[in-house]
Amino acid sequence: MKRERFIWLAKPTGRYLHKDHQLCASLTLADFEAINRCEKSLPKKFNFAKDVLDQWSQKEKTGERPSNPALWWVNGKGDEVKWSFEELGSFSRKAANVLTKPCGLKRGDRVAVILPRIPEWWLVNVACMRTGLVFMPGTTQLTAKDILYRLQASKAKCVVVSEDVVPAVESIMSECPNLKTKLLVSSHSQDGWLNFQELFQSASSEHNCVETGSQEPMAIYFTSGTTGSPKMALHSQSSLGIGYTICGRYWLNLKSSDIIWNVSDTGWIKAAIGSVFSSWLQGACVFVHRMAQLDTDALLDTLTTYPITTLCAAPTVYRMLVQKDLKRYKFKKLQHCLTGGEPLNPEVLEQWKVQTGLELYEGYGQTEVGIICANQKGQEIKPGSMGKGVLPYDVQIIDENGNVLPPGKEGEIALRLKSTRPFCFFSEYVDNPEKTAATIRGDFYVTGDRGIMDSDGYFWFVSRADDVIISSGYRIGPFEVESALIEHPAVVESAVVSSPDPIRGKVVKAFVVLSAPFKSSNPEKLTLELQDHVKKTTAPYKYPRKVEFVPELPKTVTGKIKRHVLRDHEWGRT
Repeated sequence: MKRERFIWLAKPTGRYLHKDHQLCASLTLADFEAINRCEKSLPKKFNFAKDVLDQWSQKEKTGERPSNPALWWVNGKGDEVKWSFEELGSFSRKAANVLTKPCGLKRGDRVAVILPRIPEWWLVNVACMRTGLVFMPGTTQLTAKDILYRLQASKAKCVVVSEDVVPAVESIMSECPNLKTKLLVSSHSQDGWLNFQELFQSASSEHNCVETGSQEPMAIYFTSGTTGSPKMALHSQSSLGIGYTICGRYWLNLKSSDIIWNVSDTGWIKAAIGSVFSSWLQGACVFVHRMAQLDTDALLDTLTTYPITTLCAAPTVYRMLVQKDLKRYKFKKLQHCLTGGEPLNPEVLEQWKVQTGLELYEGYGQTEVGIICANQKGQEIKPGSMGKGVLPYDVQIIDENGNVLPPGKEGEIALRLKSTRPFCFFSEYVDNPEKTAATIRGDFYVTGDRGIMDSDGYFWFVSRADDVIISSGYRIGPFEVESALIEHPAVVESAVVSSPDPIRGKVVKAFVVLSAPFKSSNPEKLTLELQDHVKKTTAPYKYPRKVEFVPELPKTVTGKIKRHVLRDHEWGRT
């Protein structure tokens, strides 16, 4: 991999002050928490960059915040970036000027941001907030086909990518008539692309933050479903920018003196929760390791080298870590560990505690509505439970008719709705009113997950109500994988389900019916060929790690029922 070069690895020459910093009658952190609890009205105007980040910049000047960085980035090769909130403010204003001037973007335009864990990801997102642009994060694992769908469906005006993603965008850009600007984050130039680093160097740090409405669009996240292409979940300035206040204080248990390392792909909302909104609402330092692929040795070395107080990672990461002799490692400052994105095995929780002396606090949430349940400090942890419902939500288990079920009865996990839709909900699935409406059943928002609540109010995850597979924290729609497989000449029919795995919890498994010319093929070679085909056709994390060739699939009416039959067989429920 090429060595990345950053224009800010050298220390900035001075501090930066802008009139936007002079805030008067600003909302306080206590105000945000009261709003999040629904004890105070949502303000008409809100902008996370101005009303939160610039406030922390002011607190740095007055000594009300410790001298922790706002962002602390390392790449494991000796390079390091440390920005204060003041520097983050100045740099993000320069980035805002790049987006609005040479890029020609206007308030409300949609920007696809496909970058790895590099400082520019944070800069571009904050710059979008300052300018009223709608950012749409995507994982760098997206294929050309995935990117084409996202750009076409969103009508994106701009795409911001790293060098590795350029070929994929170049191959499909002729099919994206709305795409006006291509911005490359690289130390190298590319024909037909604007270069972010070159433009950034010459950009002014003077920028007036747009006064965005609290419910004005801020971000779109693509979320996989059982059928069809991913849906576009639209979030507002306040749903993300204020809606994670309680999460940051009580589940993440953050203070402005803390340093949180949230191990997450930049394409997922978990990165926004743990590495932007929850953390910076509390004034904490966001720690980032470039780490292109998970390396447990590097992760453990990082925890022993840097004063990280809070670690948040998917259960898969902890499953891999507990395979190590953790007692050999002396973590520098680690005191609070969290997990989410998929169910946590009770045995992993126990092994982590035995080896490190630290509890693992599991949380459960969704792209659309944020954190729903959590184990929080001060509460008893019941191994295997997702914890209790968290404010501002009233979490219940309901039946198919919207009736609340008593403790111990399995049903759908749902959130009771009051007279108005909670501001911390997503606004809608863009251009999909039917799917948006389908999330409501009577007086409840239904999550699509099945669970049980015990008599103490703890929730236990049972399964997805649909067929979405959650593996290593990634949401994978089986239809997307089946669609990729059917494009291969060897495949007549397929059904994709989850399969148990000791490390990842669940992995993708494909049951495949072969066409006649391929029935005598070497099964090992053909398995590798199909896996490679899926990796090239859709994002690599979706490929089936297990493939079973079968003479026929269950004779049922729908693909959903086929999957249910095969999934029950796979998990020993038949």
